[in-house]
Amino acid sequence: MYKKLAVLSAAIFASATPISGSLASGAPIPDWAVPPDKVVIDVVTVNGSGCPQGTAAVEVLPDNTAFTVTSSRYTARVGVGARPHDFRKNCQLNLKVHVPQGFTYGIAQADYRGFAHLEQGATALEAARYYFQGDSSTDFADHNFKGPLNDVWQATDKTEVGEIVYLPCGENRNFNINTQLRVYAGTSDPKETTSSIAMDSPDGSVNTTYHFAWKKC
Repeated sequence: MYKKLAVLSAAIFASATPISGSLASGAPIPDWAVPPDKVVIDVVTVNGSGCPQGTAAVEVLPDNTAFTVTSSRYTARVGVGARPHDFRKNCQLNLKVHVPQGFTYGIAQADYRGFAHLEQGATALEAARYYFQGDSSTDFADHNFKGPLNDVWQATDKTEVGEIVYLPCGENRNFNINTQLRVYAGTSDPKETTSSIAMDSPDGSVNTTYHFAWKKC
């Protein structure tokens, strides 16, 4: 039986132009700053050991404030029953966001959730980076976990209002998300135990949420 565990961290992705109102500032995005027309996201490519073809889904929330990514086979493990390369899993998504006319967007916050079973002495890592096609990659935002742990985990990457990177108005560039999970046996015995960290949800109950920051052009 899992207990809820929240691990909250802050990460600054890069510098950009500030706007008024953002989830990153702790206040809701004002209605005037959210496009009234439906936002559509096309998944252009999906690559990685953590998201084989057909195992990742993207959905925009009805109010256009965020989109979710759900995976069904995103688990890193080490120890009994694990293959040598299973200690690291990654997923690279290339998304085409159809932005309503007169608006542009950035990502203000990303909320990750999953399940972890870490033996005493084992450790795990969740990391992510985000960038628009053609831009240089941002640094990884890392979140570390230590065993013993047998819980739901949560990690949040949050960007201050003045640091949000926006797609330049009028440009048509895809948005890239690169995430990874790693687990290490550490001082635990991989011949006798198994440790794992997952960002998957076979029933769709666990997902990653990316919160938009909208700006009028």
